[in-house]
Amino acid sequence: SPRIADFQEVLGEPTVALAKLRELCFSGIPFDGGLRCLCWKILLNYLPLEKALWSSLLKKQRDLYSQFLKEMIIQPGIAKANLGVSREDVTLEDHPLNPSPDSRWNTYFKDNEVLLQIDKDVRRLYPDMAFFQRPTDYPCLLVLDPQSEFETLRRRVEQTTLKAQPVACSRSGLTNVSSPLKAAPSSLSEYEILPNGCEAHWEVVERILFIYAKLNPGIAYVQGMNEIVGPLYYTFATDPNSEWKEHAEADTFFCFTNLMAEIRDNFIKSLDDSQCGITYKMEKVYSTLKEKDVELYLKLQEQNIKPQFFAFRWLTLLLSQEFLLPDVIRIWDSLFADAKRFDFLLLVCCAMLTLIRDQLLEGDFTLNMRLLQDYPISDVHLILKKAKELQDSK
Repeated sequence: SPRIADFQEVLGEPTVALAKLRELCFSGIPFDGGLRCLCWKILLNYLPLEKALWSSLLKKQRDLYSQFLKEMIIQPGIAKANLGVSREDVTLEDHPLNPSPDSRWNTYFKDNEVLLQIDKDVRRLYPDMAFFQRPTDYPCLLVLDPQSEFETLRRRVEQTTLKAQPVACSRSGLTNVSSPLKAAPSSLSEYEILPNGCEAHWEVVERILFIYAKLNPGIAYVQGMNEIVGPLYYTFATDPNSEWKEHAEADTFFCFTNLMAEIRDNFIKSLDDSQCGITYKMEKVYSTLKEKDVELYLKLQEQNIKPQFFAFRWLTLLLSQEFLLPDVIRIWDSLFADAKRFDFLLLVCCAMLTLIRDQLLEGDFTLNMRLLQDYPISDVHLILKKAKELQDSK
């Protein structure tokens, strides 16, 4: 198709013309030939614009990721497995009751709290799709080596779950991070655990988030990050090109890290009221709406419908909870292509409001809250078209 040819032409150049690529991606990236995976990697600053650098960069990053696996998953697992063997050397310098804050044990238990929260969240990724419960074609051999006696994340979770109460760390009382679309299965036993040597896709996502939390202790893991990593990983793990698909885990990790560097302020509660925090962005949705549709703006004001009741989730999770996964991915084509980085997201939120303006103008508080919490329009093309009109009408 002519669209695919346009993409191939831009990506065929020795140096990719970023402005041209952004413009093409903004209108949606074809899935064919792994185009989307490639474009996202460029738009998220993982791949440089000079193609000659690609293969050495990818090798370096993927080796680095293996290094992370060894240090953060395999080493602690070996230490735990060896405990029984060499009791005396361990107890001299370190033991589970060591009160010192830099004790390896202390770190291990703290990590387990984070791990349990991640585990709870990744198991319910897109329950309406079988994908995350299916085994990956490329299980992580480092971690699944049948010879290894070390403790895997899966075993850590199984052992810790028996002893632990769930750790709730949702960001704020009035915001429900997950949407009504996504009802979670009621108990862990509803998941079949795959046989040894296999890994479900959700387990790969769990590892990515765990390593991210270890490397970014300032933010660690906050509920909702699972919803950001899910669509990225899904896109890379379904790449038609097998030599890319094989490295979906490492590539997702670095693209997720780059994306989080741009949106992480939304997840940090102490920044909520600063210029870069989420409150400022939520208010910007309303000030934009006021410009574009003052009648609707006044109606929401009058009903005391605050943007944090719905826009918090829309903005923080880049709309990943409001639509089905293929539609989320289409919206992300436009968001990642936005040179101003997520200014367009504010317009998409405004478009979503104006498209249901008649219902909102008619409805009372309860009805309107229901509309906003469980958004009724599923046609994302309509929404993106409307957002583009709002952008052009400045």
